Amino acid sequence: MTALDDLPLTPTSTTVRAACPHDCPDTCAMTVTVENGVATGVRGDPEHPITRGGLCVKVNNYQDKVYNPDRILHPLRRTGPKGSGRFEEISWDEALETIASTFKAKIAEHGAETVMPVSYLGTQGILNGLSVGDAFFHRLGATITERTYCDSGSCTAYAATIGATAGVDPESIVHSRYIIIWACNMVSTNLHLWPIVAEAQKRGAKVVVIDPVRHKTARRADWYIPIRPGTDGALALAMMNVIISEGLTDEDYVREHTAGYEEMVERAAQYTPEWASQETGIPAEDIRTLAREYATSDPSLIRIGVAIERHAGGGQTVRSIACLPALVGAWRHVGGGLLQLPLWAHPVNWPAFIHPEMATPGTRVVNQYLLGRALTGELELDPPISALMVYNSNPMVVCPEQEKIARGLAREDLFTVVSDHVLTDTARYADIVLPATTQLEQHDIMFSWGHFYVTLNTPAIEPLGEAIPNTELFRRLAAAMGFSDEYFTLTDEQLLEQSYDWSAPAMEGITLESLRETGWARLNLPSPDEYRPHAEGGFPTPSGKTEFRSSALEAAGNFVVPLFRQLYEEFQPGGVVDPLPHYVAPRETGDSHPLNLLSPKSHAFLNSSAGDQAMQKRVQGEQMVTLHPADAQARDITDGQYVSVFNDRGRFVALARVSDEVAPGVAVAPMGAWPKNAKDQSTVNAVNPFVFADLGNAPTFSDTRVEIAPV
Repeated sequence: MTALDDLPLTPTSTTVRAACPHDCPDTCAMTVTVENGVATGVRGDPEHPITRGGLCVKVNNYQDKVYNPDRILHPLRRTGPKGSGRFEEISWDEALETIASTFKAKIAEHGAETVMPVSYLGTQGILNGLSVGDAFFHRLGATITERTYCDSGSCTAYAATIGATAGVDPESIVHSRYIIIWACNMVSTNLHLWPIVAEAQKRGAKVVVIDPVRHKTARRADWYIPIRPGTDGALALAMMNVIISEGLTDEDYVREHTAGYEEMVERAAQYTPEWASQETGIPAEDIRTLAREYATSDPSLIRIGVAIERHAGGGQTVRSIACLPALVGAWRHVGGGLLQLPLWAHPVNWPAFIHPEMATPGTRVVNQYLLGRALTGELELDPPISALMVYNSNPMVVCPEQEKIARGLAREDLFTVVSDHVLTDTARYADIVLPATTQLEQHDIMFSWGHFYVTLNTPAIEPLGEAIPNTELFRRLAAAMGFSDEYFTLTDEQLLEQSYDWSAPAMEGITLESLRETGWARLNLPSPDEYRPHAEGGFPTPSGKTEFRSSALEAAGNFVVPLFRQLYEEFQPGGVVDPLPHYVAPRETGDSHPLNLLSPKSHAFLNSSAGDQAMQKRVQGEQMVTLHPADAQARDITDGQYVSVFNDRGRFVALARVSDEVAPGVAVAPMGAWPKNAKDQSTVNAVNPFVFADLGNAPTFSDTRVEIAPV
C-alpha cells in the first residue's frame, strides 16, 4: 500500500486505452481513469463503432474485479486438505522450485504425458489467452489438450461448407432486410450487435428469432419461432426443401458458386415441412412461410449463436444453415449471407505463440470436456494424469460431470497448480496457487470473434502485489525447467510485435505505433456499405465454392480445427462422415428424465468469470431453473421454491422460476454460478453429459434430460 505521505501533493488523473479481455464477440474498447496510480473507473470508448461508449453488466465495474479484497496477490501453498481452501503465502522462488521439481519427478516416474494443462479463454488476449502456455507444454512433452467447449463443431462444419471466411461484416447488417437470429440471445451475449440489428429493424428489416426460449432478444423480434431443443437441423433442411421445390433458388449463383447441388436436391427432398414439424414442433405452414420470406427478402442474413452446436447433430445443423445463403444468392448483397465468427478475417500469427514444431510426435490428445473421466481413471490413460496446471479456466464450473471433477481434483497423488485472480472452486483443490494480473495490469492485443477491429490493451496500473501476467508466468516456468529456447525469453513488447502478420493485406495501415495512438483500428477491408465477400463466389474451400457436398469431410472425416488442439494434427477424430448435410436427432430421450435442460450463458457472468463478484451476483441471482407452468404444476412446484434438478449423472439444487417463456418439456438453468456459492455446492454442470456432438468434438450441453422435484 502507498503511505499517505508518499502521495503527490497535486492529484494526477490520466486516461488509458484498454480492451475488454472476455471471451465475448463484442471485444469492447475501454478507457480507464487512473488517479494517483489507482484505477477509479472504466467505461466503453465512445468513439469505437461497436462499443459506442457502453459496457455490459459483466464489465462496467471492472475496477472492482481489480481491487477485489479476495484477490490473490502472492503465491500460495496448500496447508489443509484438498478443497478446504487453506493456504499459506510463499515466495515466487519457492513456488517455482516446487512446481519444477514436482513436474520433473512426475515425468521421471511416468513420462511427460503425465502432465496435463487445462486452459481456455478466461482472457481472450493473443498474448495471455488461449495459446499462452502451448509452447511451454509442447516443449515439456505434456499431454495435448483439445479445448472444444465452444464453437468447435460449428467451426468444423462452417469451414467444411464455406471455408474459413469472415462472412458478413456485422456493421453491414444495417443493410439487411430479413434477419434470422438463430440460437443466440444477442441482448445478453452479443449486446453491442443489437443496436445495429435494431437500426436495420427501424429501416424496415424483419427480425426473426429461432430459439427454444423466449429470451430478452426474442421479445424484441418481429417474429419469434419456438423450436424443440436439438432439432434446428430439421428446420434448416426443411427450409432447403421448400426453397428448392418451389423454385426459389438463385439458379445462376447455385450454378456458378456451389458444388454438389444435384445431390443436395435429392437429399433435401426427404425433409418435408410436415416431417420437420413433427421434429421441431413448428407448424408446417410456418416453416414454409419462413423459407419463402427468407428466400425472397434481399438482403437476407442469418446470425448463428454458440448454442447452435450444443446437441448431438450440432455440426450437421451448422452445415445445413451454411448452405442456405448460397442457395438463395444472399451473398450477392451487402448485408446478405451468414454471420458466424468474423475472427477468420484477423491474420493472427498463432504459430509464433504455439510453436507446434516443439511438440513430440505421437503425443496423446485428451479433450478437456472429459477431464472428470481423465482424473478419475475412467479413461484408463497410460500414463495417468498425475500433474495438472490450470490457467485461464475454472473447470469446476465449466466442465461437465462436476462431481467427477471434484473427486479427481481431490486425489492426493495429483499435483495441481492453478493461476488465477481469486480462489476459485478449482483453486481450492490446488497444491500451489499463483497470482495472475487482470487486464488493467498487463499488455495485450485483441482480435475479435464478433467484429473487424483490432484493439490494443495498454496497462493502466502497476500489477498489485506479486501478480504477474501469463506471459511472465511461462517465462519463469520455462527458466525453472531449464528451457533455453529463444521463444521463452521474448518480452511482452516482442510478443506484441509477433501477434499479427503485419504484412497481411488486412493489416495495411495498422501498426503497433498507430494502435498506441488510437487504441483500435478496423481491419483493412471494404467499408460496411460495400463489403460483399462472396458476391462472386471465392469461398476459401478446395473448390472455391459453397460445398453442399464437402470435400474436406469426405477426405478427412471428422476433424477439430487445429487451433482448438494446440495446432497439433495427430489423432484427429477421423472416421467416415456423410459429406452431405443430414439430420441427427437428439440422443437423450425422456423416458425416465422427461425435461430437456438447457444451460445457456448467463446475463451477468461470462462463463465462470464474474461469478464471485458482488454486483454481478446481485444482478444474476443464485442458481435458478426456469420451467413451464404446466411442468411446474405437474410436479407441485411453485415459483421461488427450491427444487432438485437431477439425472443419472448428478444433481443440483436451484431456485424455481415458473414462466411460459420456456415451452412445456423444457427447463433452463444458466451456467456460470460457482459451486461454493450454491445451495448444495453443485451447479448445472453436475448433470450435463460428457459425450461429443457429431462434428469437431463439440459439447452436447443442450442434449440433457433431467427430472425436477421439490426439495
